[in-house]
Amino acid sequence: MIVDDEEGIRESLSGIFEDEGHEVLTAGSGEEALRALKEQTPDVILLDVWLPGIDGLETLKEIKGLNPDLPVIMISGHGNIELALKATRAGAYDFLEKPLSLERVLLVAQRALEKRTIEIENKTLRQDRIKKWRLVGNSPKMIQLREQIEMAGKSNGRVLILGESGSGKELIAHLLHEHSSRVEKPFVEMNCAAIPQELIESEMFGHEKGSFTGAFERKKGKFELADEGTLFLDEVGDMSLTTQSKVLRVMETQEFQRVGGNKNIKVDVRIIAATNKDLIEEAKKGNFREDLLYRLKVIPLSVPPLRERKEDIPVIVGHFLSYFAEEYGQKPKTITEDGLKALESYEWPGNIRELRNMIERLVIMTPSNMITAKNIMMISAARSDYFVFNTLKEARDSFEKDFIIKKLEENNWNISKTAEILDIERSNLHRKIKAYDIKTQ
Repeated sequence: MIVDDEEGIRESLSGIFEDEGHEVLTAGSGEEALRALKEQTPDVILLDVWLPGIDGLETLKEIKGLNPDLPVIMISGHGNIELALKATRAGAYDFLEKPLSLERVLLVAQRALEKRTIEIENKTLRQDRIKKWRLVGNSPKMIQLREQIEMAGKSNGRVLILGESGSGKELIAHLLHEHSSRVEKPFVEMNCAAIPQELIESEMFGHEKGSFTGAFERKKGKFELADEGTLFLDEVGDMSLTTQSKVLRVMETQEFQRVGGNKNIKVDVRIIAATNKDLIEEAKKGNFREDLLYRLKVIPLSVPPLRERKEDIPVIVGHFLSYFAEEYGQKPKTITEDGLKALESYEWPGNIRELRNMIERLVIMTPSNMITAKNIMMISAARSDYFVFNTLKEARDSFEKDFIIKKLEENNWNISKTAEILDIERSNLHRKIKAYDIKTQ
């Protein structure tokens, strides 16, 4: 949009920008420009300072009130430093003096357009990030956890996230970063269990060229990459005692040296850690440093397992159905009451991760738009990954529960018939159904 009371300038600038392939709006006064902005939003405005009625500076303030992100380039035939400063303080992108250099006008306008494009892309990415990192569920435990995340996120305090495998600890870490003042700075993840012991120091602190065999160039470590941002140490309970002592030293001093280096590198990093282990018990056994535990555990957050908040399953299922429908370019599928009941009757030892994988399989493998208990039974013939359990009893109990549910489903939840097929007393089957909290139809 070009706003100038001189028709010749409006026409010449319009011609230049139209030749460059841009659509152009024009206005002869500030009032006319503000009326036009209620109907259309340009990507950049060239605005004359001296206008009839409200002047350019007042018009600029009004434009910024309507759309703070819209770049406005001020133009004036009586430019001076004081006027330029006033325009900049009011939010002008740049200030150009008449007579205008056409090359300069095109260059500044192009830069303003690029800035506008980047800002829109960043805003879209931010919205996508918020959409991706959502904590779904309205159970009392999840409402409380959301409140804790919001409070903890605003601080710089170190957070230790505790929870079973697959319960959503990584999601919590991302949300803490999203709620922090560091949100525009890096979020760097490191899985302490996935990196070989001989490489973990290089991964954390970086290395200098030639410091060891294979170090062909200088490399920044996770601490350096996370400077001014957040470093998420996942599976922190799997770090060796040697690594623990080095991490503790960095936490105390916020300084370290790269492997093979002799220069201290200072960083400002907020640490969020997560584990599925009982670190107090690990400390008693001598596997985890007690002093590191209490430095990490400034703010402890516990993520409840899915079996303790089954009332959230319907809304979580709905969320994943929409997510995967969009991911695979399908219409969202719906799930029947008996389908939901089948999902709610299961204990989900793999927690949210297991449920997510189940819904993804159902979205891909169910031919109709309606998911039923029968579809779930067919997809989940081997429901559990029994290797996630620590003891034989846990695995055996999970298998027995899955097997009973499968046989009940096959026999339309007829207790007598299922007991006969299982070759057990009806009263015995009733006891197992009660013990495993299986919701019968």
